[in-house]
Amino acid sequence: MTYLTWGTLASPVGELSLACNDTGIARVSIGSSPARPEQAAEPRERSAGSPDRASVLAAACDQLAEYFSGQRRVFDLPIDWSAASRSQQQVLSVLFGTVGYGETVTYGSLARRAGLGDGGPDLPARAVGTIMGSNPWPLIVPCHRVVASGGLGGYSGGTGIEIKRWLLIFEGALPATLDWDPAGASGI
Repeated sequence: MTYLTWGTLASPVGELSLACNDTGIARVSIGSSPARPEQAAEPRERSAGSPDRASVLAAACDQLAEYFSGQRRVFDLPIDWSAASRSQQQVLSVLFGTVGYGETVTYGSLARRAGLGDGGPDLPARAVGTIMGSNPWPLIVPCHRVVASGGLGGYSGGTGIEIKRWLLIFEGALPATLDWDPAGASGI
């Protein structure tokens, strides 16, 4: 059984729930907390070099707070990639490593960067869209930075597209609208 250590953090886009295991960040959820089974926090032997769940959780909360205060642009956290399928790992790791703060990439361009096969003009882009919708680590692996060629595209993090818009304005990838509130994604 994999033991998870959970924590929450208030943010401008809603409450963030984070889960860490012995490998790293296992999950990030925006909005209402996901159902999480109670797991005994029994002491366990850690292998040499494996992160301490509580330390990783504290670092993740600190880094997300720094991000939302404008003091952090890159996350330096261990991620437990084992929860993702091979294609998710392929695409999400390329996204994590190549699309920085304030940048965007289209679904199709990310598909090409990740080396997805050519299954027709829309198939790789749609596959990337599906992968973005199932990203277990939103914000840290920045699926909000992936946009459609003709607009924002979708976003399943939190309550949807308005959070994506707020994050892209916050990072400077989109110009601020007259109703944009830097204190948070109001009305979401």
